Amino acid sequence: MGKLASHPWAKFYDAYYFAHCCGRPYERSEEWLRFFGSIADRIVRDIQPRTVLDAGCAMGFLVEALRDRGVEAYGIDISKYAIERVRPDIREYCWVASVTEELDRWYDLIVCIEVLEHLTAREAEQAVANFCNHTDDILFSSTPFDYKEATHLNVQPPEYWAEAFARHGFFRDVDFDASFITPWAMRLRRCREPMHRIVRHYERRYWTLWQENLELRALALELRERVAAQEQEIHRLRSLEDQASPRSNLGACKVLRGIVRWLRGRGK
Repeated sequence: MGKLASHPWAKFYDAYYFAHCCGRPYERSEEWLRFFGSIADRIVRDIQPRTVLDAGCAMGFLVEALRDRGVEAYGIDISKYAIERVRPDIREYCWVASVTEELDRWYDLIVCIEVLEHLTAREAEQAVANFCNHTDDILFSSTPFDYKEATHLNVQPPEYWAEAFARHGFFRDVDFDASFITPWAMRLRRCREPMHRIVRHYERRYWTLWQENLELRALALELRERVAAQEQEIHRLRSLEDQASPRSNLGACKVLRGIVRWLRGRGK
């Protein structure tokens, strides 16, 4: 607890932060509960862990959603303000701590959503090592874009984090789509396969995406040619319309009016 109390950034995760620095107010609302409920549903359905740690749990919304679904879930967060707002019946399962502090047990799954960008590069390395020492399975997300938030000290692209976890033998599960969390989220698992098998998995996924991109680019070019041809046809028709203006066809109009008068005269 002493190490946490001296953390220079802990004081900033207060009422103002959760009201103004999380995109939309971070509070017990239907929107946030539904979001974390959907994440819990996917975890239960697709991963089926018995024990889960939410590292950086804030107000414990994911912890409560998992426990409501029968999962033994726990949470830690550096914000005393947030932990004090955990649902009362869940509060004993969430406590104030830093993700860099040694965890006290093994978990089937560790979830870390939009947390490590708040740490320095050195602290983030400590957190990654901490996670990897206490699980074989990690759901991870860290924004690669948001540089404006004052507490974002280490915003990095996904490959930065993939490399950090790979140093500990964790690699992306290329067959698991974690975009139900964020577009850049990933599932990282301890891999005991030899390197050539890991390369095979990555190459298989790369080839699929490369082929998909190639076909989509070809389709985009085809559609572009169609649009260009239609635009040319529009210009041609507009040109004909201009040529058929009343002034250029004044003589034809006089002839038509004469025919109309003649037809009327015959009708009498």
